[in-house]
Amino acid sequence: MYRRRRGPEMVHALAGVDLTVAAGERVGIVGSSGSGKSTLLRLLLALESADAGEISFDGRAVRPGGIRALRWYRRQVQYVPQDPAGSLDPRRRVADLVAEPLRRLQVAGDHRARVAEVLAAVGLDRQYLARTPHQLSGGQCQRVAIARALAPGARLILADEPVSGLDLPLRQQVLAVLGEVCATGGTGLVIVTHDLSVVSRLCGRGVVMDAGRIVEDAATADLLTRPRHPVTRRLLDSIPRLTTP
Repeated sequence: MYRRRRGPEMVHALAGVDLTVAAGERVGIVGSSGSGKSTLLRLLLALESADAGEISFDGRAVRPGGIRALRWYRRQVQYVPQDPAGSLDPRRRVADLVAEPLRRLQVAGDHRARVAEVLAAVGLDRQYLARTPHQLSGGQCQRVAIARALAPGARLILADEPVSGLDLPLRQQVLAVLGEVCATGGTGLVIVTHDLSVVSRLCGRGVVMDAGRIVEDAATADLLTRPRHPVTRRLLDSIPRLTTP
């Protein structure tokens, strides 16, 4: 359970949420604004503590803390932000941005080789190493953010609306990159989004949230073809569809 103060009143931002993600599984957490999905993501990122209950990884409790206390967790679980351009230091080169988690988390090995490897995995060659974020397109910035998350060898990636600010062609490209790198490396993925079409593209399982609770948890194919909850049906109805005269 997680409570948050809203003015003079304390509200339950999350209540009774029970979520297990298997190794290598790809799960989409979907819901409208205020459903609790972003709060859940902050708990998974160990940025906030639950009032009751526990977050664990491989049986080990995960609680907010400093870099030393959470180094073990940050090596295993990495984050892809909603606004990659805003999250990347505009003064630093791509090579340094991607290598930063390797240094901060004290990951052993050849950092230069690892940076080149993960950039290649997201479709960026060595010419991008010396570029800064303002020299990149929105899609390229998101690829750098994905490479940065992959660099430490994370087993699970948490992604927050990773394509919401991109136009349709770039959305398709970034979703393809995320799907490919997760499938190739056996990396798990939890993606938070308001868009069921994103879940259908990337995830085998979808979790629908509303008012701080999980209202439906099923295989993505079942959510799309046999939705049980009214919230799921509303989310399906909101997916844009092309019509022809």
